[in-house]
Amino acid sequence: QVQLVESGGGLVQAGGSLRLSCAASGRTFSTYAMGWFRQAPGKEREFVARINWSTSSTYYADSVKGRFTISRDNAKNTVYLQMNSLKPEDTDVYYCASSKNYSPTRGYEYDNWGQGTQVTVSS
Repeated sequence: QVQLVESGGGLVQAGGSLRLSCAASGRTFSTYAMGWFRQAPGKEREFVARINWSTSSTYYADSVKGRFTISRDNAKNTVYLQMNSLKPEDTDVYYCASSKNYSPTRGYEYDNWGQGTQVTVSS
């Protein structure tokens, strides 16, 4: 079992930046990739970014490509999401997730989820 705790959410103006953190604990040896998703009320959970734990290979959704950067610190068992040039449409609850797969994208490919952190971007 992997436990995930997100932090770093908050209120920011359009064009600003925010950095999210996700601390993992438990059976992290079986985690091969970690990702970030976001979800607004009444909408489906949307894939944002993924990183391979060992190689640091990354993949991004088109909507955030060039603006968001995912990274990880193996020693701290922590994954980060640096969000720059934020837009009002980025307003969502952001979730961290871990996976036993090497390159997961769909929600069902992830095994453990955090409780989420709210990100609000004002215009």
